[in-house]
Amino acid sequence: MTADNDDLPLAGILVLDMCQFLSGPYCSLRLQDLGARVIKIERPGLGDLSRRLYLSDTEIGGDSTIFHAINRSKESLAIDMKDEADVTALKTLIGKADVVLQNFRPGVITRLGLDYETVKAYHPGIVYGSITGYGDEGPWVDRPGQDLLAQARSGVMWLNGDEEQGPVPFGLAIADMLAGAALCQGVLAALVKKGRTGRGAHVETSLLEALIDFQFEVLTTHLNDGRRPPKRSSFRSAHAYLSAPYGVYPTADGYLALAMMPIDQLADALGIGALAPYRGKPDLWFSARDDIKRIIADVLKEQATEHWLAILEPADIWCAKVLDWPELMDHAGFKVLDMLQTVTREDGIEIRTTRSPLRVDGKRMQTRRAAPRIGEQSTAIRAEFGL
Repeated sequence: MTADNDDLPLAGILVLDMCQFLSGPYCSLRLQDLGARVIKIERPGLGDLSRRLYLSDTEIGGDSTIFHAINRSKESLAIDMKDEADVTALKTLIGKADVVLQNFRPGVITRLGLDYETVKAYHPGIVYGSITGYGDEGPWVDRPGQDLLAQARSGVMWLNGDEEQGPVPFGLAIADMLAGAALCQGVLAALVKKGRTGRGAHVETSLLEALIDFQFEVLTTHLNDGRRPPKRSSFRSAHAYLSAPYGVYPTADGYLALAMMPIDQLADALGIGALAPYRGKPDLWFSARDDIKRIIADVLKEQATEHWLAILEPADIWCAKVLDWPELMDHAGFKVLDMLQTVTREDGIEIRTTRSPLRVDGKRMQTRRAAPRIGEQSTAIRAEFGL
């Protein structure tokens, strides 16, 4: 089912997104999916730099696929920050907005006269969201707030891959996505406060803060076990702090993921006699996890994935076939979620993309409009708000 925008929780909320790249625009995408109207502020001519941030050699209508993915259904207002009249118009629009988002480097937004304290003076009800790379003080303030660099500083790379591989980054922009999601949560909470008191708030986060929070579970273990460094498995590693059999194993025709379970249970289900020395000895499931995993791997590689699933799933063993994207999208479990949509731009450009991960009252938000061209709605927005 598709949600009507007027029925969504944020219908009637106006969001001004002055952000570039991924973190801030991810926040405004989530707000837009909940019904908010999002006006993206872009530089004339150049626009958001992510318009040229290519993940491959694919572009659609002159813009990168990543720009289309994260800016669908937003409007674009071209504003020249070096033009006094344009900045005045932007301030007027801010005065009529519910939410403002920015991810400029620390200090830049203040020089523009668009910082929270300045805006709050004439619009005390504003909900103002800021994302930086590393906060607004300390030795990293002026360092580039880029996803891979934030991952490098956060320690998260030492949780991925096998022990001998060295640091392994995530294959996704997790710092950007997590910071955007965190900011969205804060903005929603601030909107609740505004509804109760009429007063807004300044919600701040950073790529590094989001990555630290992402690791809260394992960092808490580290802080309370003598600060021992995480030790990844050297074979089929999937989690630095979990024992065998946790990991992904090759089968005769693919890969099988095994989650947490007693070794005794797995040994019984698969009839692996070689696991006998480890039965009933949970301490060895971690300290000898590489040896245990190699025993399991030698067995699993002999038969196809479906063969093992037919044995393991009835035995209540937590397992799953490792799917690639074509297999995922062809599976009934994916299709029933109805997570894809086609959006269209005014010039007829069509983009196949994802939909909101949220359902409200049983309905999932669906949009028809693609990401805008630079300043596509400038004339209409200026006329509507008297800019």
